[in-house]
Amino acid sequence: MTTTITVLAVAALLVGLIAAALLGGRWVRRRMLDPPGVRAAAQALRTAGLAAPPLRHGLTAESVAQALPYLLALLETPGVALCDPQGRSLGVQGRGGHHLAELAPTVRAALQADRRQLATLAPCARPGCPVTRAVLVPLVASGEPAGALVVLTGSAVGPYLIRAADETSRFITTQLELSDLDSSRADLARAEVRALRAQISPHFIYNALTTIAAFVRSDPDRARELLLEFADFTRYSFRQAGEFTTLADELGNIEKYLILERARFGDRLRIRWTIAPEVLGVVVPFLSIQPLVENAVRHGLAGRPGGGTVVVTASDNGPDCVISVEDDGVGMDPDSVGVHAHDDADHVGLGNVDDRLRAAFGEDYGLVVETAPDAGTKVIVRLPKFAPGVTAGR
Repeated sequence: MTTTITVLAVAALLVGLIAAALLGGRWVRRRMLDPPGVRAAAQALRTAGLAAPPLRHGLTAESVAQALPYLLALLETPGVALCDPQGRSLGVQGRGGHHLAELAPTVRAALQADRRQLATLAPCARPGCPVTRAVLVPLVASGEPAGALVVLTGSAVGPYLIRAADETSRFITTQLELSDLDSSRADLARAEVRALRAQISPHFIYNALTTIAAFVRSDPDRARELLLEFADFTRYSFRQAGEFTTLADELGNIEKYLILERARFGDRLRIRWTIAPEVLGVVVPFLSIQPLVENAVRHGLAGRPGGGTVVVTASDNGPDCVISVEDDGVGMDPDSVGVHAHDDADHVGLGNVDDRLRAAFGEDYGLVVETAPDAGTKVIVRLPKFAPGVTAGR
């Protein structure tokens, strides 16, 4: 994978140099001087770049139909096809597709042996059909058979075509492995969300219901309001809409959580909000801010007889949104925070949130914790206002 990234980086540099030449005011002269190999490489990279996105969705009839025209352009042969791990055709582009039924046993043999095969076809009854031979290359992604590349060609099969077929198969399997990686990351993110849901404090649920029960006799209207807030809080926390949401929705759920906690703590729990309206639409990982507020209440203030204040801030910082949750409670030993370690009962979700932020937005993003004993705690989250491929409800 590192080699692929390096090649793409060099290719991007080449494309950048070509673009600079186009904009340099001497187009005619520079075009004449560009080596043919550079122009061919740039075109091949562009074609491969167009084939990559559908292949990143795995080998399906739809993705194969989208990718095959570009693979045919890369190989410059009469026809090209992709088959599933059982040797069945998923799609064909160009000429010679009617030979695939004849090639099916050889495709299965190539897949079983995990070796490239060269097949010679029976004389074709169709007038003008240029296909007389085929190069069959197994596709193995993440150690498992993923299918086969079928290159339909004429009688002349030289080293260049064999090498091109091998390189194309490597390109395809790289995209399929990236697809598996994307799927694994998505599965991991969903598992982490499930783990975070499991960490929603049973003490909070018990205390919230106990508080509501206490109002049933003394203030039935208040009990009804709190019960509705509790229902909305749990509905959001256990929703199945995806691993991302908007900051507005996340803050709305936090508000419901704090209403329930204030019903229990009364004036001992004070809340201050400073939210810039322009960042309310920013996409954040689901349940990424609520655990920070829960930590502030549970471990910053709950043990103090006089309670304290939780300050939630969200501000616009150029390309980024900066969110902070601060309390004036008991604080922590900075060496014991360990947001990269496994979470424990004293630090609900911090490591989970940090991991998910970095997985979604890169290593430049994550949690920053400022704390000291008896000095309160401030947790800062910085994330991009826009991130490619990250949308609410995904």
